[in-house]
Amino acid sequence: MPRLVVVMPLTPLQTGASFFVDQWPLHVTVLAPFETDAAPAEIARVTATALGGFAAVTVVAGQDELFGRRHDIPVTLLDQSPALTLVHDQLILALRPLATAWNAPAFSAREFRAHVTVKLQGRVHAGDVLSLAQIALVDMAPRAAPSGRTVLATLEAADFCMPDPNSSASRHSR
Repeated sequence: MPRLVVVMPLTPLQTGASFFVDQWPLHVTVLAPFETDAAPAEIARVTATALGGFAAVTVVAGQDELFGRRHDIPVTLLDQSPALTLVHDQLILALRPLATAWNAPAFSAREFRAHVTVKLQGRVHAGDVLSLAQIALVDMAPRAAPSGRTVLATLEAADFCMPDPNSSASRHSR
């Protein structure tokens, strides 16, 4: 049963691309890893439908913090973004029915803390303005898997373009 994650990469990814855990391209996780019996094409279709109308999301990098159980993973938090939070919330609603466990941590109501993990190959800095214009569905193969992580599907902002959720026009169209 696949374990998948939904991310918004800082630079576009290609469907079929693979990379090892320590070589993850910089990204924002918008839905934490979850297990599913659904085919990747079904997950991609449901994701596209759920995000129908979303535009690229612009966010600003904020302060650095340490994540992880041992607080040893350096990340840069992203300033609060209603648009990014809306993407996260829509994905929870849309993909929870396809998960093998509806109560998996990916679907919990805990606070969404958008961030970019600091990697050896790069990082973002406080004040950086980031444009997130792609959604990528990634297979979270076990760390020891020889293939590494694999991009199963991508959606471009044009595929999920909608007015800014903060604008008065979009509030009235929903």
